[in-house]
Amino acid sequence: MKINGNAVRIGNVVEHQNRLWVVTKTQAVKPGKGGAFNQVEMKDIRNGTKLNERFRADEQVERVRLEQRNATYLYEDGDLLYFMDGETFEQVAVNSEMVGDQKAFLQDGMAVTIESYEEEPLSISLPDTVVMTIVEADAVVKGQTASSSYKPAVLENGVKVLVPPHIEAGTRIVVKPEDCSYVERAKD
Repeated sequence: MKINGNAVRIGNVVEHQNRLWVVTKTQAVKPGKGGAFNQVEMKDIRNGTKLNERFRADEQVERVRLEQRNATYLYEDGDLLYFMDGETFEQVAVNSEMVGDQKAFLQDGMAVTIESYEEEPLSISLPDTVVMTIVEADAVVKGQTASSSYKPAVLENGVKVLVPPHIEAGTRIVVKPEDCSYVERAKD
């Protein structure tokens, strides 16, 4: 689907120079002389290279719609992660680099969303929050104010996270995988 150059937004996937790019930043620029344009920073979906490009309002840009499918995480084998497609029940193998640091939060049977273009998986979205168990937490230091002080803790997957002073080892908490941040104590 063609869109005007000034309609390109963050998160859009566009086809440019025969490659697929995800838009990471946009800035509308109106110089004193000449026409307005959209300064766009894009990242190549397949190899991660970045590109800065100017699109004028009258330029046409090809916006790509990615197919989203629900899948279930099965297991890891070397550099490959295996998922079961929610509709066809076929196994889909994906390189673990596609998930990045969030790979540590994958759990057996976890529901994820796989975005693909022409049957090729391009990205994997984990749930917004995941329940994990604290395996190690520092002791509370007396005299710390409870409102703004957080202490380091280690999750069952080895990831370090900052938690409030009342959280101890063995406690189940809700964590955001995208930035490894504490949300709340898990309701059992």
